Amino acid sequence: MPRRLLFVIILLTGLVILFCSACLQAGDKTEASHPKKAFSDPGSVSALPLTVIHPRQNPFTNEKAALGRLLFYDPILSGDKDVSCASCHHPEFGYAENIDLSIGVGGVGLSSSRYFRHADIVPPTKRNSQSILNTAFNGIDINGDYDPEKAPMFWDLRATSLEDQSLHPIRQFEEMRGTAVEEKEVLNTIISRLGAIPVYRTLFKSVFGSDTSITSTNLAKAIACFERTLIANQSRFDLYMRGQSAALSSSEKEGFTLFMNAGCARCHSGPMFSDFKVHIMGTPDADKRKDIDSGYHNSFAFRTPSLRNLRFTWPYMHSGKITNLEDVLTFYEDLRGKPLKTKYVQEEQLDSLAKQVRIEFKDIPRIVEFLNTLNDAGYDHSIPESVPSKLAVGGNIKLKK
Repeated sequence: MPRRLLFVIILLTGLVILFCSACLQAGDKTEASHPKKAFSDPGSVSALPLTVIHPRQNPFTNEKAALGRLLFYDPILSGDKDVSCASCHHPEFGYAENIDLSIGVGGVGLSSSRYFRHADIVPPTKRNSQSILNTAFNGIDINGDYDPEKAPMFWDLRATSLEDQSLHPIRQFEEMRGTAVEEKEVLNTIISRLGAIPVYRTLFKSVFGSDTSITSTNLAKAIACFERTLIANQSRFDLYMRGQSAALSSSEKEGFTLFMNAGCARCHSGPMFSDFKVHIMGTPDADKRKDIDSGYHNSFAFRTPSLRNLRFTWPYMHSGKITNLEDVLTFYEDLRGKPLKTKYVQEEQLDSLAKQVRIEFKDIPRIVEFLNTLNDAGYDHSIPESVPSKLAVGGNIKLKK
């Protein structure tokens, strides 16, 4: 091979190597400039709608909602006639309660003052009681679209729609059923009880149109219709998002910006500040039950809770193990490198969105200020003076003096 040709080949080879090296370095630089590409979308939030969509199969009427209110507060729906829906979802506590795990059957008192009359007969409920406020909007997306007939319910998404959800506690052993009635018989027993009460016979016939209207389907429809009236959509944040800039202070607006920049709205998104999806977060476990709560399909994933009305609905997380908002935010800050609060989840199992949250300790007070703008105390606090069964309104929730 001529010496000149060999020189040209060597020169060209060197140029190719230099070019490829430069490309790789440029590629590395581009990647280094955007190491958090997944962080590009911070999520979106918005105000709640002013009106509620009702299912086509369960249109709203005032009479139906009034019937649902009575049923919600009537312990006739529980096996031992001592627990109502309001026992764990009381207006004084944002239709939730201030206790880690609810005490249903066999309980006395309300919220954090509630206790078991006889220990070790019935366990507390499996998870922290979620608020019923605004559950009419469950499943809503950033555009305000949702289907009330497919609305996700519970921490593990085991029910869709308020109609579906409303019957679960009645069938659940530790919530409302207790030891008096078998699960397969409990709904028939409740329907029989309601049919034996003249006032309920009259009300069901008036609402649903026949003498045979007292059914489990109509029971669910009435309770769900009432629950869709429990709306709190006039928070200062809602007013701000509807154009009233002065509704938030400068520090609250700063907290809003920090909340968004930290990536919180990737899961706590939309008008309800929830994507209504399940995520593995490594949250602390409940310690009042012998069984292990493994969440959605035994994955230790739980649904994103709403951030609305947190002032009324503490404690937080599915286990109710975190009692204040500062500690909730510290929990997320600690996800970066500190040991998880549960032994059942490993770091590599954590949801990718959880790993992307970047909360700085110094920003927590401002973010808490913002979260408090999501409270709206103007919801319906009214409680019926009596219920048709003539049992104690709300169940056994008053402590004996």
